[in-house]
Amino acid sequence: MCGIIGVIGVDDALPLLLEGLGRLEYRGYDSAGVVLVTGGTLWRTRAAEGTHSVNDLRVLGEDAPPRCSSGVGHTRWATHGEPTTVNAHPHLDCTGRLALVHNGIIENHADLAIGLVATGHVLASETDSEVLVHLVEAEMARGSTLVEGLRLALRRVRGSFAVAAVHADEPELVVAARRVSPLIIGLGDDASFLASDIPALLGSTRRLFALEDDQLAELRPGSVRVTTLDGAEAKATPLSIDWDVTASRQGGYDDFMTKEIHEQPDAVAATLFGRRRADGMLTLDEAAGLSEDDLRAVDRVCIVACGSSYHAALVAKYAIEEWARLPTEVDIASEFRYRRPILDHRTLTIGVSQSGETVDTLQGLREARALGAKVLVVSNVVDSSMAREADGVLYTRAGPEIGVAATKTHLTQIVALELLALVLAQARGTLSASEIGAVTDQMLGLPDHLDKVLLRTKDVAEVAQELAEARDFFYLGRHVGHPVALEGALKLKEISYLRAEGYPAGELKHGPIALIEPGTVVVGVATRNCLWEKLCSNIQEVKSRGATIVLVGNDGDDQTAALADHVLWVPAVEPMLSPVVDAVPLQFLAYWLAQAHGHDVDRPRNLAKTVTVE
Repeated sequence: MCGIIGVIGVDDALPLLLEGLGRLEYRGYDSAGVVLVTGGTLWRTRAAEGTHSVNDLRVLGEDAPPRCSSGVGHTRWATHGEPTTVNAHPHLDCTGRLALVHNGIIENHADLAIGLVATGHVLASETDSEVLVHLVEAEMARGSTLVEGLRLALRRVRGSFAVAAVHADEPELVVAARRVSPLIIGLGDDASFLASDIPALLGSTRRLFALEDDQLAELRPGSVRVTTLDGAEAKATPLSIDWDVTASRQGGYDDFMTKEIHEQPDAVAATLFGRRRADGMLTLDEAAGLSEDDLRAVDRVCIVACGSSYHAALVAKYAIEEWARLPTEVDIASEFRYRRPILDHRTLTIGVSQSGETVDTLQGLREARALGAKVLVVSNVVDSSMAREADGVLYTRAGPEIGVAATKTHLTQIVALELLALVLAQARGTLSASEIGAVTDQMLGLPDHLDKVLLRTKDVAEVAQELAEARDFFYLGRHVGHPVALEGALKLKEISYLRAEGYPAGELKHGPIALIEPGTVVVGVATRNCLWEKLCSNIQEVKSRGATIVLVGNDGDDQTAALADHVLWVPAVEPMLSPVVDAVPLQFLAYWLAQAHGHDVDRPRNLAKTVTVE
């Protein structure tokens, strides 16, 4: 989940490296560092001040040698070794003339380290990554070039990696390679770039390419050569870019999370745009490779996801089973391939990932394909690793999301998956054209409903102020309200660091109700669905035990309001679509509680935006 940036062939590499690292901070900010190639030597600086690490690098960079044309940088999310300066990247070899940055996990690092130490290498850090730079050093000591040294070193490792290396003796060369962890290459007229993610390179170039697994790139000023780890000539995959640099800036908002919450009406509208043809039929226009006959042949759906994407998938389960009448399983991606899933050519496996790079989801989809299943990906990033490997892709079109806590990408995932449910119903004939049209009309009205919810942020702020001293929160929901409750609890944990648990409300009596006492806050998703009355009974049970009750309720619903100490009002919509609207006040609640506790909502501790390590 670390961020990598590299540049060669520019007048002054350091400002570009620091700017790129700033855009990559959502990938990890335990520590950060850069190395520059200058005058036949390397200059390195590192900082380990948590969310301030990149800013500290800017200060430390004032002592950098001027106008270096090449270098690499790194922002770290710690796996092996504490977030300290000595564990920060870039790592140097014993000579101090070779530097390397790494994202991923080297699974056999302990065995490799034993061999390196036995031959005289001194490892200065606790990281798994440092073994890589010493492996390359050992190969170069035997006569290999930097390119061949990295190639040979990577053949010895097990695990995932995106790496970039520079050497003082080769100032016009940056070498990079990947396996599982993403790596993007960029080309300018006289310069070349690399990064873990697209936003880091926006503003420098729009000619971007993705390295595939076990490919190695040699970057020189204005040119890139790509080979496999076996040495065969290869080509990087060109990427389509539909973002610009302004989309990844705060745009006058106090933070990215606020900006992205307020972008949700437009993001949902963009996800829906052009999905209904002139004849009224729905189309998944990016789903090349999955015909209507393919969809009609499906007899089971399996959805694989993590985090907020998993909660969107749980909403989709209700929609697919209700509308398309297909049995649907939802799996936590990190568990999916280890339970030996039973899939075949009639199973549609859907991978849901904001970045399209989530390693557990990616590996789960590879397992599904190996078992013969059709694979569809729901992603926000065009030409991501998952998108490139899928039979079909449904893009959410939310634009770049910089805040670590998912907001607009979560809502657009729900919309995209419910759109897919309607397309499956259309292919299978389980809903009539008029029924599909009626639901689609209501989906197209969601942006207007979201606009109304956004006007109520200050109302939620007042509720948050009343709850600022609370430490224990339970989120309850039934039917499609259950995934909303899970998502609300996750948001609170992510950015407020408060204890929050999400449950299906009927499960509360099977143990968790023992924890309810005066001072506990229960947040219920109480908009009107088929189980509203049962939810109200569950709320009565916790209210009678002294809990403070906060309910998400439909405008004007006095019966719901009578049960609550505080109500977060939302417009009434079709119940199956209600998670799109109901999630927003819970985003605001988490946001305002985080503000009350003085937390940085864009950089929550211990978290990174894109999870690219298992």
